[in-house]
Amino acid sequence: MSESNAISPLIKSKLSDIKQSLKLNCVKLGYHYLITHARLLFLSLIVVIIAAHIFTFSFQDLHDLWHHLRYNLVYVVICSDFLVFLLIVYFVTHAQPIYLVDFACYKPKDVCKCTRQRFMELSSFIGTFTEQSLDFQRKIMERSGIGESTYVPEALMSVPPNPSLAEARKEAKAVMFGAIDELFEKTKVKPKDIGIVIVNCSLFNPASSLASIVVNHYKLPKNVLSFNLIGMGCSAGVISIDLAKDLLRVHPNSYALVISMENITLNWYFGNDKSMLLSNCLFRMGGAAILLSSRRWDRRRSKYQLLHIVRTNKAADDKCFSCVTQKADSAGMIGVSLSKDLMAVAGDALKTNIRTLGPLVLPMSEQLLFFGTLVGKKLFKMKVKPFIPDFTLAFNHFCIHAGGRAVLDEIQKNLQLTYWHMEPSRMTLYRFGNTSSSSLWYELAYTEAKGRIKKGHRVWQIAFGSGFKCNSAVWKALRKVNPEKEKNPWIDEIDQFPVDVPEFSAI
Repeated sequence: MSESNAISPLIKSKLSDIKQSLKLNCVKLGYHYLITHARLLFLSLIVVIIAAHIFTFSFQDLHDLWHHLRYNLVYVVICSDFLVFLLIVYFVTHAQPIYLVDFACYKPKDVCKCTRQRFMELSSFIGTFTEQSLDFQRKIMERSGIGESTYVPEALMSVPPNPSLAEARKEAKAVMFGAIDELFEKTKVKPKDIGIVIVNCSLFNPASSLASIVVNHYKLPKNVLSFNLIGMGCSAGVISIDLAKDLLRVHPNSYALVISMENITLNWYFGNDKSMLLSNCLFRMGGAAILLSSRRWDRRRSKYQLLHIVRTNKAADDKCFSCVTQKADSAGMIGVSLSKDLMAVAGDALKTNIRTLGPLVLPMSEQLLFFGTLVGKKLFKMKVKPFIPDFTLAFNHFCIHAGGRAVLDEIQKNLQLTYWHMEPSRMTLYRFGNTSSSSLWYELAYTEAKGRIKKGHRVWQIAFGSGFKCNSAVWKALRKVNPEKEKNPWIDEIDQFPVDVPEFSAI
């Protein structure tokens, strides 16, 4: 009896906390909907008042009003001109829409699958790594968040490895042509209709360029505009989309083909510098092809419309990069792809990006709270916590570059996101590893395969890369994406996800 008496206050306390939390959530949601729909409510009130006033008019009143307007042409002309002016301003300020017709992600052959144990065996067979380097790689892999089914090029799977230029070209062609072929199959667009080609690959820049290889392979038109972006890191995918957007607005009624990828074959490190070994542990084979359109009649069949792109550069000094390995040796930092100093630079770039993007996407309710907090701190010197906007009110889905577990943990904490929001990024890191600039598209493909994309949903893609860059793109879904009719790298195995990814998994 005494035990039940002791437990009951605890239960009551818990129930009280739950009720209080529910009340606060209800108040917050009510405030959000009230502010968000304030304009609609105000206009509805005006319409009701005008309608009530009009209904009081008699037939004679309407006749007198018409008679008055007939003999006051100046008033009619002024009103007409004002309406025309408003229409012109509307069309001038609303830029030509850019549509994402569809995209495709490359899924390598099973022969390229590399388990973590196989990765360690290959590293041992090479013979250039010291015992300390092998132990370092093992510790990284055990805490990396990478699973047992990521892909490595065939040239690196052989014993001994064969990282030659010919093999690098073979990898590049397999990734690019595999993704583009699937994209053309999905969209039914013919190569002769492509007006713009953009390829971004940071570390592999052969002659002829990758863009030229695509143009020649698919026999694209002679007047096609081709661009090859190099050295821009994992954030280059969004940069390519931004370039395509600008070109499509200059060349209306065109298609732009964007290929985002990275080449692994010639960029595998065989030395013992631990900062360089991190890339071996995290980067894997992959790529994506995206078809953009500026044709208004493509809206019906397109998946998404591009709403915003924000690009941010923040300088990172050499000390940030040199201290990666110094801090990675401690047990608490193993598996971190970026040091704390570098994460601070990345966080700074993200904050700058958010400051630019926030006013464009956040509902007025969040902007008012942010402004109120800022005024309280700056003018009235109030001791209040910095207000962190609730981005889940602006976006339905988040695609955050799967650069490593540490990156995802930091973003989740800073943006206060749930595991559900982070699931596409964490599962992409687990299943495909860090595929550089294409990881955002594997994450969006995961979201589609789960059947989560509905008409009107907003997707926020956040990319990090060298420089230090933080680039983001916002897309609006134009229709519901039916996973049963989709073809993407997740479809055959989507029922197996999500999986639990432990912080430590021994090899």
